[in-house]
Amino acid sequence: MASIQLKHLIKRYGAGTKTVNVLHGIDATIEDGEFIVIVGPSGCGKSTLLRMIAGLEEVSEGDIWIGDRIVNQLEPAQRDIAMVFQNYALYPHMTVFDNMAYGLKIANVAKAEIQARVAKAAGILELGHLLQRKPRELSGGQRQRVAMGRAIVRQPQVFLFDEPLSNLDAKLRAQTRLEIQKLHRELGITSLFVTHDQVEAMTLAQRMMVMNGGVVEQFGTPEEVYNRPATTFVASFMGAPPMNLLLKVPGVPVGLVLGVRPEHMQVLSGPGGSGWTGEVEALEMLGAERLVYVCVGEERLIVRIDESAQPPAIGARVVVTARADRLHWFNAQTGLRVEQGVNE
Repeated sequence: MASIQLKHLIKRYGAGTKTVNVLHGIDATIEDGEFIVIVGPSGCGKSTLLRMIAGLEEVSEGDIWIGDRIVNQLEPAQRDIAMVFQNYALYPHMTVFDNMAYGLKIANVAKAEIQARVAKAAGILELGHLLQRKPRELSGGQRQRVAMGRAIVRQPQVFLFDEPLSNLDAKLRAQTRLEIQKLHRELGITSLFVTHDQVEAMTLAQRMMVMNGGVVEQFGTPEEVYNRPATTFVASFMGAPPMNLLLKVPGVPVGLVLGVRPEHMQVLSGPGGSGWTGEVEALEMLGAERLVYVCVGEERLIVRIDESAQPPAIGARVVVTARADRLHWFNAQTGLRVEQGVNE
């Protein structure tokens, strides 16, 4: 196992007037044994960053440290990492056992050691009864577990996961997330996991790196990122539904944006009282809860209510209030968090 240090990493493509900058100076330290999730929208640079750490993309500027080595000039095979891809990348003509053992055979590991490592990985991932099957005989979730098993047998210093769950259905994604958590608890190997899915990020991460436009907007625990977002982008990206970001409602000073999570708002029937008066535009039923969409002037507010509460009628005039102790303030120009005594 090893720590990872990213020191002012820059990635650019092209040259001269055709230069395109993709990563704009990434600095981060991942501690030995940590599980870090890199999350952000498509095109934010998260997969490029992972591929640079893996050695599949060249570093334009900066350094990548794995343990006590700068690995910029090392080939992927020399970096002591194992990568799990989105598309599984299994050999279709090989059995599960042979897929998991292939890298070890290429490395001339002794046959008895290969048997032992594959057996251990198969036990962890509950693949023991599938070792003689071919990939075509497996479900998507089983194929992904084989891909993870192939990484485990390598006994690397670092695991890299490149959106490994995106091809699975919702039920399998949830199940595989639990398996990955269990895997990390058992092995304790430093892991970086790339995803665009904020639910995966929140449930898997010990710390998460939220990226946007080639920069890291926030690096912290899921609780820190959700409860104290550093920017309006983080506030709107992390959360389903996203945080309400209000600029043109009464009580918001010029130059500031007010952020309120939907679960920290309340709908009061009928006009009057303190709060924002608006009209109910839509309702969404989400099982144990409902979302109420309320138009207040030019703003649309989303309020989360319990399914047992009586929802207002569409078109009704209502008052929306917010918890004074759960307000977030941001600079309207920079998008950066502003510390206001009233909400801290």
